[in-house]
Amino acid sequence: MRNISILGSTGSIGTQTLDIVSKNDDLKVVALSAYGSIKMLEEQIRQYKPKLVCVYCEDKALELRDNIKDLDVKVVSGMDGLIEVATISEADIVVTAIVGMIGIQPTMAAIKAGKDIALANKETLVTTGHIIIPAAKEYNVSILPVDSEHSAIFQCLNGENKREIDKILLTASGGPFRGKKTEELKDVTVEAALKHPNWAMGKKITIDSATMVNKGLEVIEAKWLFDVDFSQVQVVVQPQSLIHSMVQFKDGGIMAQLGTPDMRLPIQYAIYYPERRYLDGQRVDFSKIGSITFEEPDMETFRGLKLAYEAGKCGGSMPTVFNAANEKAVAMFLDKKIKFLDIYEIIEESMKNVKLVNEPSIDQILAVEKETYEFIESRWSK
Repeated sequence: MRNISILGSTGSIGTQTLDIVSKNDDLKVVALSAYGSIKMLEEQIRQYKPKLVCVYCEDKALELRDNIKDLDVKVVSGMDGLIEVATISEADIVVTAIVGMIGIQPTMAAIKAGKDIALANKETLVTTGHIIIPAAKEYNVSILPVDSEHSAIFQCLNGENKREIDKILLTASGGPFRGKKTEELKDVTVEAALKHPNWAMGKKITIDSATMVNKGLEVIEAKWLFDVDFSQVQVVVQPQSLIHSMVQFKDGGIMAQLGTPDMRLPIQYAIYYPERRYLDGQRVDFSKIGSITFEEPDMETFRGLKLAYEAGKCGGSMPTVFNAANEKAVAMFLDKKIKFLDIYEIIEESMKNVKLVNEPSIDQILAVEKETYEFIESRWSK
């Protein structure tokens, strides 16, 4: 029996993780967390019977506690509650499906508690990779990537020597606005930006895909996961989303991982690694595929990717500024307070104006996040 704790169980990755649990009788959920979606969380509690749950919003936690008073389940809240879910003694692996920098502290706590991490919270490595990776080595825990692209790279490297990597070819779908130019993006709506051509994801990551900020975050994440230089990470647009990423080795050979766009595959692979389990769903039928095409990313139109490379190469707290500015800008766009292209302007201006900290601690990273939010509110609040 493999015991699982899930941070962010009501989101896209969390619900798909629970779908995998439902289809495997040797998986048991011991803890769950959600930000405030208590109706769905209550349904999950009654179905999967965890012993511990966290609702980040304290008032919602009180409401949930009253709703499930007939059950023997401990309900906690806030950051302390998230850390309790991440470090519960019974858990063998923690699925970090929580969105945003809120995931940093519970992930670090889980590592120190000796838990393997199925990592879907990319912000953790983007902002604190210089802390998380050494900590994972120190506490002898595995960080197993759940992002489809990083899982693909991880799979391609099975049995290979990482020191023989020449280049990582990180694939991108191009998002809903692939091929469009800046002029055409001036007045795009939230609804249009949320229509991803291939993947079903949460709202924030779907907007990040539309801006290509998501691919930029993945570039930084790949640097930490696979110990490569930014010059070794090349983004390739592959619109069919069949090739999830590739690795080119020093001898010129290339390994690629292909499959239908189904996030359950990388989730299940992380949970059961190194074992592969049967997974239901559609299979790739090469006889019906007309072609698999490739394009260079347009980093002048989709400046999020270009800014991510700049932030990553700068290092220190700059990736935190990049990430925090994007989080704030995407929230404002979803609330229809700014236009789509304003997201890039907010990120760029934040990177220019928020003070850089070299080798920041977690406390300093969280302080930089706050400073970035305050800078944005001073310039763009309405």
